[in-house]
Amino acid sequence: MSKRTIRVALAEDNDFLAHSIQEKLELFEEDIEFKYRVSNSLELLGMLKKDHCVDVILMDIEMPEMDGITGTDIISRKYPQIKIIILTVFDDEDKIFSAIKAGARGYLLKDEPPEKIHEGIRMVMEGGAPMSSTIAAKTLALLRNPDLSKLPGTEDIRLTPRQIEVLEQLSKGLNHQEIAENLFISPATVRKHIEHIYEKLHVHNKLEAVIKAQQKRLI
Repeated sequence: MSKRTIRVALAEDNDFLAHSIQEKLELFEEDIEFKYRVSNSLELLGMLKKDHCVDVILMDIEMPEMDGITGTDIISRKYPQIKIIILTVFDDEDKIFSAIKAGARGYLLKDEPPEKIHEGIRMVMEGGAPMSSTIAAKTLALLRNPDLSKLPGTEDIRLTPRQIEVLEQLSKGLNHQEIAENLFISPATVRKHIEHIYEKLHVHNKLEAVIKAQQKRLI
């Protein structure tokens, strides 16, 4: 992936911590553009409605009015192209599981050094799942299940990154116009991507495409 500037927003209700996190991000201003900071998920949804040109959101969990896990769930459905990394002090299994289930792409603790947060932002943009070491260990324990090995693989189906983005948006129930607006492309381009997706998956409609993609772990 090219080293393009990554647009980052922060949801954090503690002013001191928010300032500290922003200072960490400013160390990497050559490839990080800090967009804005909000104090809770409700405020974040309002900001995204005005400007959803955001690549990554660093999301706290415990915030007033609307917590980070609720916000993650709403944003991951409405703006699935935006990657959310939980950035919190909580490392208990319930919150980890709830955050991942809500759509978080990563889970970092606030005491991580600036380099780790920067690495996590770059990693999530490349399709990875950044996690603090203690979080990764607990996540593996949560997922330790012999049935996981029986899940179907991706076989020879190869979708482009853009096709996967479109498919993720389709899976959230968004229409062509909404997908076009989220991905900054035309509705005609969206339709063309969907046609290619159907061809590659050997399906005939959106429902079949989403089900097969989920079975093959493409989304």
